[in-house]
Order: sequence, then structure tokens, then C-alpha cells
Amino acid sequence: MNRIRKGDQVLVITGKNKGQKGEVLNVAGDRVFVQNINLVKRHTKPNPQANKPGGIVEREASIDISNVQLLNSATGKGERVGFKVLEDGRKVRVFRSSGEMIDV
Repeated sequence: MNRIRKGDQVLVITGKNKGQKGEVLNVAGDRVFVQNINLVKRHTKPNPQANKPGGIVEREASIDISNVQLLNSATGKGERVGFKVLEDGRKVRVFRSSGEMIDV
């Protein structure tokens, strides 16, 4: 079970985009893609079969998962995430600072 999942709101804690917030688009192993964060320009060839024009395309590059923290909507800060097993056997994510459960 990952601490960061697709759809989570995260805060970038280091790097050129430090302090920016965004939504996780994709988690690939220990890398995450965050919406409108770490934008890079790529030169792409046109692909007529897929109706894709060529040119310079700006898209998100991956960030290491250790460089982002889950955003706590109650406090507005990035916080560490832990796990807790409930009485019914489910494993849930919780914020380390307050112990409150993250949206289940």
C-alpha cells in the first residue's frame, strides 16, 4: 500500500517547484507525476495515424516520491503519512501528526 496515491493533493517539499501544490496524476514505482508541476518541453514528431501534430509539447515530468508530502486539507500543510489497522482488519492511511484517517 502506497503512502501517495493517484488523485491525492500533494505539496512539493524540495526542488525547483518547492512550495507548490498539485494533484497526483500517476504513480510509477517511486516516481510521481503531479499536475502542472515540473513541466518540461519535448520535441515530438507528428503521428498522422493517431492525429497528433508535431512540435514542441509541454508536459509534466516525474518527481521522486520522497520530494512530495500529502496535503492535509484541515491544516493546509504537507504532513507525513502512516498506517493503522482497524478492528475489522482494514489497513488505512493516517496523518502522523494528528492520527486522523485520510479519506477512505
